[in-house]
This record gives sequence, structure tokens and C-alpha cells, in this order.
Amino acid sequence: MPEILIVEDETIIRDSLTRLLERHGYRVTGVGSVAEAESEGLSSFDLIIADLRLPGEDGSALITRAAPVPVLIMTSYSSVQSAVEAMKMGAVDYISKPFNHDEMVISVARILESSLLERQNKILQKELSKEYPVDGMVGESTVMKEVFERISKVATTDTTVLILGETGTGKELVARALHAQSQRNTKPLISVNCASIAENLIESELFGHEKGAFTGAAKKHRGLVEAADGGTLFLDEVGELSLEAQARLLRVLQEGEIRRVGSNQARLINIRFIVATHRDLQQLIQEQKFREDLFYRLNVMEINLPPLRERANDIVELAKLVLNKMVQRIQRQPLSFSKEAMAELSRYHWPGNVRELENVIERAVILCNGVQIEAADLALKCIDRTALANDALADKVEVASESDKLSLDDYFLTFVKNNQGEMNETELAKQLGISRKSLWERRQRLNIPRKK
Repeated sequence: MPEILIVEDETIIRDSLTRLLERHGYRVTGVGSVAEAESEGLSSFDLIIADLRLPGEDGSALITRAAPVPVLIMTSYSSVQSAVEAMKMGAVDYISKPFNHDEMVISVARILESSLLERQNKILQKELSKEYPVDGMVGESTVMKEVFERISKVATTDTTVLILGETGTGKELVARALHAQSQRNTKPLISVNCASIAENLIESELFGHEKGAFTGAAKKHRGLVEAADGGTLFLDEVGELSLEAQARLLRVLQEGEIRRVGSNQARLINIRFIVATHRDLQQLIQEQKFREDLFYRLNVMEINLPPLRERANDIVELAKLVLNKMVQRIQRQPLSFSKEAMAELSRYHWPGNVRELENVIERAVILCNGVQIEAADLALKCIDRTALANDALADKVEVASESDKLSLDDYFLTFVKNNQGEMNETELAKQLGISRKSLWERRQRLNIPRKK
């Protein structure tokens, strides 16, 4: 029950207000001066309602002394100047006497609710900063502590960062942490997955285009690089950029300017670049698929994210964090892992890294019938470590007879090779029931090149 302190020297008003608030479920203490208020212990109250004019000291003296407890000021001097002065001093609100009872009750309820939310938010932020040095990332292993330390050191600079790691290790989380801890955190963070944009549109999407620059360019378009001006641009899977797009990106890095497709006019921009890839850029350079000069522009500071299988000590703690998130998202009662389930989580190889862990736990939360997730709910023994984690694709495999059923990888490999001559990437993805990004990721893992 919220506790309220009323500081009012007029007994009739103090008693009347006390009865009003007690009828609405508040515990109320009434005193007649600032000195009496201080003797009650200001910090023990959730709200202080103080008259501005009091014997001895004015009620406004409590505003700073009681902080962070909110102080609602009452005054008989219903003037704009009195309200302004009280608010300048830090009063949470101002109400004139004689006040309407409904108005007072509404004000008190609003202030208490707002104060509670603010305190809860501060506590949560404090706990998160203590438990998780990088928002959304958990890790007590040595390798993760090194990642956190490097993030902390480079975040406050404008240095270009190259994030390396397997698919699903959390590269975008690192990019968000770098932006959040930078001086650009009030400006936009624009995230672009270079693999998810059609090759013939990547330059237009990144750098924009002028009206009539190409067929279908019916109007002027502002690119994502330009949209990030003043903030941070995160280019995920930068190794998938075409050589032409790489040349344009190099110019942005060197000159700090962009030129829209179809325009002769350059525009100055101020951007912090963060890029990521799971590919070996050095190998791509040898294959003449990635510019060496661009690589050295991007590889100023490198952050390597370890795969989940190399973070054995973090898996259980990370799983608990993911479980709490999934329970809230799906609006289930609180759940926990059984000992057998935790053992299964620790033993599994996690080829899909944190992303696969999230998928497994989300499915387990949905299927779990009790208050504890068992090993059977995780179904890890049934998951082929090289299988595609996609229900739509799995459904297509299930239609085959038991005698000639293909593995998920075999089905994907056969379908793509047999149909990529007649279908583009969008059509292939649609037929498989997956996204273009998933199609691209599985091509990489199974080493299926696009047909030229």
C-alpha cells in the first residue's frame, strides 16, 4: 500500500485530505511543518503533498530534501508564477487550493504510477548493466569477456569495426551495443543485410537514386547510407556486396560523400561504419570477389564472436535468459528447465548458435505442458545437426514416402540445383517456404553456388 505524507498547517484541510486519500486505499501521515515532516523520515514515503506556505520553512524546501521521493505542491496563491517557481525547483506537479477532490485523487494516482515505473526502470537498468555488459548478451566465459572488453574500448570512438563470426552468433547485437554506447546514440542506427537485397537493387537501396536513373525509378529515392547520416550504418554480410557496390562503398569511406545512382552531385555525410560477415574476406580477396583496398578500410578494429559450442559455460545461463524472454512473448506462466533438460542443452553442439538456441526454446515453451521444460520438450536428439531448421521446408520433405524420403539437406540441394535455371532467388525461396536470407545462408552452408 503506497504511503503518503501530507504537510499542511491548516488542520481542517489536512484532515479532510487524509480521509479522502485513505478512502482510496492509501496509508496517510499528516504533519503541520517541514521540521515535523523531516522527523517522520522523508525517504520512507512514496509521495509527499506539501503546502507551499508553511510556518517556519516553505513546503518547497522538501523538494530537494526528499528527492527522489516526488513532491506535489499545494498553494492558495493560484498564480502562474507560483506554479512556474515550484516546477522549476523540481516539484512533480502543482495543484491550487481549494482543489477538486477528483482532481486530487487522479493526480496522486498518476504521480505514484509514474514514480513506480521510473524506479522499476532504474533498478532494471542497474541490474542489466551489472549482469550483462552488452545489452542482450550474456557471458562469463573468457572469450566473451574479451568481446565485452573490446566493445567497451571501441564503442566511444568513431572507428570502423569489422565483426566476424558464424551465422547466429549475435553480430547485430554487438553492432547495437557499439551504437548505444557511442556518442551517436541519439542518432539513427540503420541495419542492412546485404545478402537479403536483390543484387540489381543493392546500389539503389544503399546509395539512393534519382528519378529516371533506371527503368522503374519513378521518383527520387533516398538510400540507406544517406538515412544513417549523423548516426551508425551497420552492414551485415558485407562480403555479399557486388564489386560495383564495393567500389561505391569505398568512396564513401575515403571521401565521406555519396552520389545517388543517376546523379552527378555528391553529398557529404557523417557516418560511423560497422560491418559484419561470416565469410573469410581474405579468401574472397584471393578469389577476386572482394576488394583488398576496401578490406583494409573496413578492418580497422576487429571483433571475433565465438560460436556457442566454444562457450560451454555460458549455455545454461543464456538459455535461462532466452526462456524468460520467450515466456513473456508467448504469455505463458513462468517456466524452468529440469536437470535433464539443462544437461541436454549443455551437450548439444549448436551448429546454428544462439539463433538455433532461441528457436529450440521457443518451440519447447509452446509444447511444454507443465511448469518445467523437460529434455523431451527440447527434442534435441531428433534434430539433425546439419538439418535445416525450417518447418515449411520440413513439411515438403514429409510428403515423400518412408522408403525414399530425403534428408532435409538432400531435399534442399536437389530442389535448388534442379530449379535454379528456371527460377530466380525470390521464386526459389517462395517455393521452399523460406526467406531470401535463409536461402542464401543455406546455399553458403551447403556450398551451392548460384547458377550464372
